[in-house]
Parts: sequence; structure tokens; C-alpha cells
Amino acid sequence: MARLKREWRVALVRAYPDLFHPAGDPAAVQAFPDVGDGWRDLLERACARIRAAILADSGTFRATQIKEKYGTLRFYWDSGLSPMAASRAEEAIDLAEARSACTCEVCGEVGQLYGDGWLTTRCMAHAEKRSPVEVRPGFEILIKEWSVRDRRVIRCRRYDREADRFIEVDPTAFANEET
Repeated sequence: MARLKREWRVALVRAYPDLFHPAGDPAAVQAFPDVGDGWRDLLERACARIRAAILADSGTFRATQIKEKYGTLRFYWDSGLSPMAASRAEEAIDLAEARSACTCEVCGEVGQLYGDGWLTTRCMAHAEKRSPVEVRPGFEILIKEWSVRDRRVIRCRRYDREADRFIEVDPTAFANEET
């Protein structure tokens, strides 16, 4: 049974050697995906998008760790990419991480965050009597902050699962809300 569970992960590593850099056994790579089968599709999409970014740049990329943490996907990486290609790779990873927050890690169906001590993203069938985590309005928004030429830039986005894309949200909409 364990061998079957690893099969798609080995196939993913073999399909994307430019991202995983296997040296021998694909199951022994540093970033061997340590996530449930339900996230297979979102990892395959992320890898295809990352490959497109690096092919356009001719730089280097290395996945360093792929795991579940606090109920959602974490995808860590290093690269020798141009800022534009790195931004495209980061966008691909952001999309996968956002999708994981609404996709059952067990089966891949629509899910939500559950937790009674340990957070997981599950569909109702796989929630295992856990309580759903209440999400306050506005907290489902991904907020990124960075500086460009000494100017603070804030970008707020909401993930649209059906379209598998982000929708921009006006950051000033949160300025007067109570926290």
C-alpha cells in the first residue's frame, strides 16, 4: 500500500527533473512531496507553471521542501532565476498554496480548514469529526507586502477556486475594518 501511495510522487519527480534534481532514486530527493494524494493535481499544475517560468528564463530552480503545515501546502525553493521568472515561479506556488486551503488533502474534492488541535484541509467526508475553523471575513485574502524603490507596496488577492486564479482586492477596503 505504501508503494502505491508514493507512485504519483515518484512520477512527479521523474517528470520534472529540472525542478527536483534527482540523483538516483527519485523517492530520495530533498523535496519529495510529503502531502496527501488529494493535492496531486495542484502540485502537478504548480510544477508545470514553474517549468514554464524557468524555460522562459534559462535560469535554475530547485525545490527544497514540499509539505503540509497548518493545514495548507508549503513549497520551499531556491533559484538562480531573473526577478521576472522568480516572480512567475512564486505566483505558481502561491496559486498551489491557495488552492490547498480549499482542497481536501485526502481526496482532492472541495474542502475547508478543520482543526481541533491539528489543522487539516478536508472535505466533509474526510473531516473525521473535527470542527471547521471559522474564517473571519477578510482573512481569506492573501496579502503580500514588499518595497519597490523605497515605496511600500501592498497587494491583496482572493483565490477563485473555479478559475484557479487570484482576484485583486482593493487594500483600502480593509483600512476601516475592526480587527
